[in-house]
Amino acid sequence: MDFTPHTETDVAEMLTAMGLSRTAELFGHIPADLRLSRPLAIPPGLSEPDLRARLAALASRDRAETLSFVGAGAYAHFVPAAVDALASRSEFATAYTPYQPEVSQGTLQAIFEFQTISSILLGVEVANASMYDGASAAAEAVLMALRLGAREERRTVLVARSLHPGVRQTIATYASDLEGVEIREIPFGPDGRVDLARAGGGERPACVVVGYPNFFGVVEDLRAAAAFAREAGALLVSVTLEPLALGWLTPPGALGADIAVAEGQGLGLPMAWGGPGVGLFGTRERFLRAMPGRLVGETVDLEGRRAFCLTLSTREQHIRREKATSNICTNHSLCALAFTVCVSLLGPRGLHDLARLNARKLRYAVARLRESGLAEVFSGPTFNEAVLRGPGAPATWERLLRRGIVAGLPLGRWYPELADAILVCATDVHRRTDVDRLASEWSAAKAEAA
Repeated sequence: MDFTPHTETDVAEMLTAMGLSRTAELFGHIPADLRLSRPLAIPPGLSEPDLRARLAALASRDRAETLSFVGAGAYAHFVPAAVDALASRSEFATAYTPYQPEVSQGTLQAIFEFQTISSILLGVEVANASMYDGASAAAEAVLMALRLGAREERRTVLVARSLHPGVRQTIATYASDLEGVEIREIPFGPDGRVDLARAGGGERPACVVVGYPNFFGVVEDLRAAAAFAREAGALLVSVTLEPLALGWLTPPGALGADIAVAEGQGLGLPMAWGGPGVGLFGTRERFLRAMPGRLVGETVDLEGRRAFCLTLSTREQHIRREKATSNICTNHSLCALAFTVCVSLLGPRGLHDLARLNARKLRYAVARLRESGLAEVFSGPTFNEAVLRGPGAPATWERLLRRGIVAGLPLGRWYPELADAILVCATDVHRRTDVDRLASEWSAAKAEAA
């Protein structure tokens, strides 16, 4: 869908150039008796989300549509047409590494704004120019914590078992060839949060890694996790895979996270067969030189004009390998730009309102599915995902799949104790009728099985 950003000023300038005072004068050559003097007998205009939904409904008459309630690290949110329109402008067509600042001011400024937004959302003092995605950002955060704890020979990493399985696997892969590094998982409790009392003892951990929200959609108690980490002399790493949650929750840095990372896909990037994403990475200023990736800074040129340039580049292509903090070889500038445009369009209030809408969507979905015989597994607070269980849930899920409904994500593959549970996500793209259809089809499929 095209987006044409003609402001009132643009229109006024065009009319002035044509010697006209009103847009209506453009049609003055049409005889009065041929002009329509009443409104057209058509429905009122639709908002962009409603229009897209209407067009999708018309298109679905010719092909089968799948209704999905899967989140689990990749989230479907409405992306305004303005995001693609602005991110596709020619100024950003070469969004690769801006080695030459004199010809890269637009790209550098966009990255600078991305860093600013990232630091605000994460609640930290400094953020870098982006990482590949949320999972690799989490792994890089662990490597950073190990570097910072090297003098004290801290080689243990405590990872919440409630963290996304893919993120846990990525961390384990990054650490697999590091001598003496041990990854230990902390169980979760009945509320779905990491059970710090069962973390064990004796080791000197470099960091504690928790999700925010975690894989179950439960919002972890970061204050408690930060206190636990401080007592152990470790750093707290928070991982947020649903960036919209940061418009609703207290920023992780404000709750004690020393390193806060996130996946930005949910804001500005559509669902696209698993990628690409964009990783947000922030930390405290005192850890600045241990941070991976690169930073764009603001300065002035020889004539005193505002200018942007790469300020810190700690990868091995820029400095001596033994002093490099990472082999990350680029950043996702175009994805970061789309994220920046989307968040800028929403603004603080819009981001909060959209997040609030998502939280309400989930509560409605949980209530309707409870009527269909499912029960919420965990008692901890949630955002837009929740784990539900019920008799024969996996079999019912299979039946709905054949009907074109993906009713969340079955969890037995990663959590045997949750083999009868599914992770359900509801976002702003799900309408009330979608949720009602999910609930009614679930009830019907259950009845057929009985």
